[in-house]
Amino acid sequence: MTVTRVGLYPGTFDPIHKGHYDIIRRGAKLVDKLIIGVAINAGKGPLFSVDERVAMVEHEVEAVDGTNIEVRPFESLLMHFAMELGASIIVRGLRAVSDFEYELQMVGMNFRLNQDIETVFLMASDTSQFISSKLVKEIAMLGGDVKPFVSEAIAAQLLERVADKTGSKA
Repeated sequence: MTVTRVGLYPGTFDPIHKGHYDIIRRGAKLVDKLIIGVAINAGKGPLFSVDERVAMVEHEVEAVDGTNIEVRPFESLLMHFAMELGASIIVRGLRAVSDFEYELQMVGMNFRLNQDIETVFLMASDTSQFISSKLVKEIAMLGGDVKPFVSEAIAAQLLERVADKTGSKA
């Protein structure tokens, strides 16, 4: 199969949640190959290492049928990574107006860096508009149930990590 249109869906995925999965599933339909770029981004203070996050995403996307999906870590400028991959499309999810304001700035800067790479926005589905990794981690840290927001496998890993960090039993 000749790959002609490569898309890149970047994020920290700390952890990957059902909203991410929805964007991955839908974004994969737009391209011949979708690369999920897991940002190293130590500045965000991730709960999971980049290797753990890559493994989590790889496990979660196994269920996406008929799509050429690859998961890769990156630490460079997004446009440099996209060019390295031969990506012509950046896929981004939008949940609310606040996401749009931030993403609008990013699109403007990215366009100045490379006018050949388009950004495509997918609106979060109504069932995942409110989900964010930050809130999922907060719910887990405070003993709440994260299962409505992440897969069973991710919930187990998240609860184990929280227990390790807090010294409590998951």
